[in-house]
Amino acid sequence: MTKKQALRDLQARLADRLQSAQEQAVSVAWLAVTMVGGRYLLPLSQSGEIFPVPSISRVPYTQPWFCGVANLRGGLFGVVDLAVLLDPQTMAARSEQAWAQARLVTLNAQAGVNSALVVDALMGLRRPESFTGNLSAPPDAPPWLTQRFLDSEDRQWQEIDLYALSQTPAFLSIGA
Repeated sequence: MTKKQALRDLQARLADRLQSAQEQAVSVAWLAVTMVGGRYLLPLSQSGEIFPVPSISRVPYTQPWFCGVANLRGGLFGVVDLAVLLDPQTMAARSEQAWAQARLVTLNAQAGVNSALVVDALMGLRRPESFTGNLSAPPDAPPWLTQRFLDSEDRQWQEIDLYALSQTPAFLSIGA
């Protein structure tokens, strides 16, 4: 076998393995989380890392949903309490124990913003076949709340388009 043929065979095997890996990655689509009793789906392709809630430095004169900034792996991230952004009345709903169990999910670097979202709990990964049906978002929902899904127990899960959220004027305007 010539060196060129061996190289072609190697390239073909690598291409097959890459294709197989991409097909397997597509089968897991969302990170399932809860926030103040609601169930949400964050697209894995738009999500970044998961962290325990570190010390957050408060920033004065900001929106109530902007918790402050945190150092995550040496990077400065704005921390957004998405539940409060969705419904400002939820601020009093989280206890100290709930904050201790909360996690931060960063947005993928492709979003172009160093932001992390507060979630109450991680519920694992979900595949499209985990759901029995889907519904459209409520008519008054912001555009970053896309479709809703029903699981086998008829519980609703709301998908959040993190890229669309990160580009909304409300999300980008943290000043009060």
